[in-house]
Amino acid sequence: MRLLLVEDDIMIGEAVQDLLRAERYAVDWARDAASADTALRTQGYDLVLLDLGLPGRDGLSVLRDMRTRSDRTPVLIATARDAVSERVKGLDAGADDYLLKPYDMDELLARIRALTRRAAGRAEPEYEHQGVTIRPATREAAVHGQPVVLSAREWAVLEPLLARPGAVLSRQQLEDKLYGWGDEVSSNAVEVYIHGLRKKLGASIIVNVRGVGYMVPK
Repeated sequence: MRLLLVEDDIMIGEAVQDLLRAERYAVDWARDAASADTALRTQGYDLVLLDLGLPGRDGLSVLRDMRTRSDRTPVLIATARDAVSERVKGLDAGADDYLLKPYDMDELLARIRALTRRAAGRAEPEYEHQGVTIRPATREAAVHGQPVVLSAREWAVLEPLLARPGAVLSRQQLEDKLYGWGDEVSSNAVEVYIHGLRKKLGASIIVNVRGVGYMVPK
């Protein structure tokens, strides 16, 4: 899963980026509105973590521009602006949630999980399909109740596929969920991780759709 962090404070940005990467998210970090806007126009994300007090242009302008061009990516505003009027303004501009600084890191992660579940059309805290169960909150996986250990990148490939059985994701879409800016991309990385997942979870859990990509069958 790939997130865009929009934050101009270096200390906060580094701490949040390290936390999210430790939780197996691919993270791109934009430090101003212009960089955030460019990233959003050129790259797909599963969620945007957006500060409002950015240099140059306000973070709300980034959000408004997203919604104007029908970008439905979930947006979690994380800001020190604690007035009720500011929260109302952010939510009315199209934000999906609002978190006040300083925030607890566990709460941040829980809100990210909740928003990405909602974006996938799910409310339940775990996904189960064909005997395979995953729990995003704890990054646990099991096959017919038996725990299975997945690597961070195996998880990054499996979660978006298992969240939407029947939906086809291209190799490029899966690569986008594996790597952030500056990461070295192996030419056959997706195939390697899918091979590993099939060995651990069953050969039929992920199928190739010739010329299109991969899916978990319904």
